[in-house]
Amino acid sequence: MSIFDKIRFVFICLFISSGAIVPITAALAADGTSLAPAATGDTEATRALQEAELRKALAEAERAELLAQLPPASIRPLEGKLDTRQFGAAGLVRAVDLANALAVEVCAALPLDARTAVYDAATSTGIVAARSVDDALLRLADELARRNKDLQLYIDAHTPPGAVPATLALALTVVPAVLRASADTAALFKTDVTATGLAYGEGARALFVSALAQACPQRIAGLGSGYLGELDGAQHERLLGKLRSLATHRADYANRIATLQRLADSAKGDDKREMAAVATSAGAVLKAVDAFIDSLRAGETGDRSPLTNAARYLGYAQRTAGALVLDFDLRLEGMSIVKDSLFGGQKLRLSAVALLWYRVHAPDGSLRLARTVRRMAEPVEVDLRGAAVGGGFWEGRVP
Repeated sequence: MSIFDKIRFVFICLFISSGAIVPITAALAADGTSLAPAATGDTEATRALQEAELRKALAEAERAELLAQLPPASIRPLEGKLDTRQFGAAGLVRAVDLANALAVEVCAALPLDARTAVYDAATSTGIVAARSVDDALLRLADELARRNKDLQLYIDAHTPPGAVPATLALALTVVPAVLRASADTAALFKTDVTATGLAYGEGARALFVSALAQACPQRIAGLGSGYLGELDGAQHERLLGKLRSLATHRADYANRIATLQRLADSAKGDDKREMAAVATSAGAVLKAVDAFIDSLRAGETGDRSPLTNAARYLGYAQRTAGALVLDFDLRLEGMSIVKDSLFGGQKLRLSAVALLWYRVHAPDGSLRLARTVRRMAEPVEVDLRGAAVGGGFWEGRVP
């Protein structure tokens, strides 16, 4: 039944009721019956009903006002609530304690027959590149010394008429490719290798390495990152000495090329063309040597200079020669739990979790030791109330 049908039905019922009451009232009036007592009783009943409804409405209003002032029944403050959004950095304190404990455990597990160096990918790449630069300096100096000798013999042979060694021109044309390959070793320093930490942040690895150095400094040969000895002047001076030796050979080679060029200018026919070809090949060798020397950037400092980087990594490689290699990965996370209680106040508990897996290798790559460790620090409670402040605090004086 629709709303309109319901309204129509109620209206009809009221109409019928009113039609039935009018004749009855008229009949009673004709008979002389008095309606006053009945009307009086109906009025008192209606008034009583209205007073009851008013009291009910007042009670509901008072109840609603009381509920609005009180918390809902679903809140139970005495049970407390957990909130980990506060004091986030406080849990890292417990993580540091856990890292120190793990470092002591790892130190006890390291082999006793040799010292150990911490593996770092960027440092390993730097050591390989530094050795390439060092080898290129020695090799190019030896090569130029030999070429100087051969070129001098060629010049001596052509100052008076004489024969030319058949292999000289061929050998001079092979060297530039070798020198250019050596010059490309400077590009190894452009490799971007980074180590990342988890949960604790970028400092997790550095934290654990420092904890190892604190726990057993006599067992650790190198930390793998950070300061590697770039202020050590001995290594830098040694490389500069090799570079000066190469520069000396280069200057002698340039002088002999100039001498050969003068001989070619005064020669004629086939001798002129042959000497010009040899001088051109020697000039290509000289350009390759110059490119290699320029790539070392000996006059610059910092990461922009491969020579400075080579001195840094060669010194570290010398100090860690023959040491075992410790390769590890660490997940370190601090946890802080704040408990709020209506009557107990606020309490702070600190804990930490660590997942560590590490391997110890010999320098040739063979495995000596491998372990996985997981630890969870026992929670500790911190009193957040602290000490009571004195009168100076309220007066604004700095304690």
